[in-house]
Amino acid sequence: MLNGSEIAEKYMLSEIHNTDSFEILFFKKGNGQLFLGNKKVEIRDNTIVFISPFQLKKWSVYLSELNFTVLIFKEEFLNEFFADKLFTYKLLYFYQYEHPIVLTSNNEKIQGLCNILQEMKSELISPNLDSAHIIRSLIYYSLQRINRDYAIQNNLPFQIDISNHAYTYKKLLEQHIKEKQRIEDYSDLLGISRIALNSAVKKQFNQTATQILKNRLLTEIKNELIYANKSISEIAIELGYSEPNHLMRFFKKQTGLTISEFQATYQNGSLS
Repeated sequence: MLNGSEIAEKYMLSEIHNTDSFEILFFKKGNGQLFLGNKKVEIRDNTIVFISPFQLKKWSVYLSELNFTVLIFKEEFLNEFFADKLFTYKLLYFYQYEHPIVLTSNNEKIQGLCNILQEMKSELISPNLDSAHIIRSLIYYSLQRINRDYAIQNNLPFQIDISNHAYTYKKLLEQHIKEKQRIEDYSDLLGISRIALNSAVKKQFNQTATQILKNRLLTEIKNELIYANKSISEIAIELGYSEPNHLMRFFKKQTGLTISEFQATYQNGSLS
């Protein structure tokens, strides 16, 4: 847990960068924008922002008008505390490509969460024999409490699918989207039928497995178009398309825009 006033200048870089950590930012006061992947996030008072590992980002904020706290951790850190290795994929706000990656809150809730973060930090700095248990309970409560609020704000189900297939599918998409774009690829990796996979995903996320795959693939294409400085042909080859036209047709069908129109709109700052 870090205090924003101590790190803002070095942390909120205006050039494109990424990290291998999960980040949750709690803004009591905010003014500016975060460009995260292909999304533009408005930084406002009483908001919580979620950043997943390796997401490309850059900041455009008024540092003097910020009051925030940031929680930064790696997946291995949580794995030390929880036996469930899919825990981070069950949190709705990480690896989120369909709904906003910002949660509107209020001063009382954010202050309460910051107090819990401060307690966790104190246990890490001056550990006792029971510190691990206290940290485990505090971080579990905090992340799940935020998850509930995020689900309510976005009208999402947040019950747990005990089969884990839906969450494993989500994890596999992050690992293999560049080389695997068929549902059968993922049902094979899971060792279940396409029908069983779709049923698990539909039950948990209220979307079909195909819809989630297409959204994830679309995000990958947009990130390549914005940040990679590659031609459409190069992107198509990297993502396994036999012809650039196939990628272009997929993009137009999903967005309603040609790739040229998307790039022009992004450059003009019209996309959100």
